[in-house]
Amino acid sequence: MSHLLRLSEAVSLGFHGMALLARGGERISVKDMAKILEVSEAHLAKVFQQLVKKGLVISHRGPGGGFELARKPEEIRFLEIYEALEGPLEARACLLNCAECPFGTCFLGEPLRSMEVQLASFLRETTLDVIGKKERES
Repeated sequence: MSHLLRLSEAVSLGFHGMALLARGGERISVKDMAKILEVSEAHLAKVFQQLVKKGLVISHRGPGGGFELARKPEEIRFLEIYEALEGPLEARACLLNCAECPFGTCFLGEPLRSMEVQLASFLRETTLDVIGKKERES
């Protein structure tokens, strides 16, 4: 199945792993996270090392070790996770990255810009505590 909107696997792993930490409120090992998410432990470990470097999670070694959030869930925005893994979020004017549209005006421009604005707004405004809020509403 094809998806119109694609985020990198690293970003998806970052969002989901951080959501697990926010939901549980305690340390979780990469091994346990990988089992829960049914993903590659090696790739998840690389993603979480980036999140450690950016100060979003804290890593603890040894027995009882694992990762925990560096701040409260309500203080961590999804945009921070995205930018920790992908760099600054930038709006693209063209899917082909053309300096000038061969059609004069992009026929996909407005719908794509609208989707990017909505996603950027969501990432900027939404914090990890949305996980707990959604579960309490269910």
